[in-house]
Amino acid sequence: MTYTLYGAAGSGSIPVEAALTLIGAPYEVIEAVTWEGDAERDKVAPVNPMRQIPALITPGGETITESAAILIWLAEQHPEAALAPEPGDPQRAQFLRWMTFIPASIYSMYWVRDVPSRLGGSDPAAQAGIEALTLERITDCWRIMDSQIEPGRWLLGDEMTVLDLYVAVLSRWRPGRARFAEAAPGLAAVVKRVDALPELQAFWAERFPFED
Repeated sequence: MTYTLYGAAGSGSIPVEAALTLIGAPYEVIEAVTWEGDAERDKVAPVNPMRQIPALITPGGETITESAAILIWLAEQHPEAALAPEPGDPQRAQFLRWMTFIPASIYSMYWVRDVPSRLGGSDPAAQAGIEALTLERITDCWRIMDSQIEPGRWLLGDEMTVLDLYVAVLSRWRPGRARFAEAAPGLAAVVKRVDALPELQAFWAERFPFED
């Protein structure tokens, strides 16, 4: 009963890999560094026509794409791990709110800024403008999220969820943790706890080495 995950070190598959690690479910990773060219993207094409990672193949053979959907589904499939508020829990609405806010408002910006020619064409000035504006947008979104959350030990209170894993990973991406901490000090305190989880130290070292 092994999960198969198409992913890559340092990528959007990392919060999924972290969740599987905490759950204790067996999984294997098919490494597909999709930003390195068509050959890598073609590895994912049989399971995701968008040729993007992550893509999870469940033990039953079902394919799930989109990191937020995968994380929510895994938490529901493994309630013993207590990685999400259950339906009916007072925290469930905010959990779903922020689990969808991140891919809609933040994660989506990287599709633009990582390859600015997608929208800016071949004009270097246009590409530079896109890179700068998307980083400002990402920072603003972290700031807005921080203003709307009053964390406890974890983002939603006393219990860690896959939302904490999601934010911890994406906050390592550009514009980087220093600017993230300036924009979202409340969130920053929580992600440091995620970084320090003893259960994930070997995992971080292997899949997403990081120095604060």
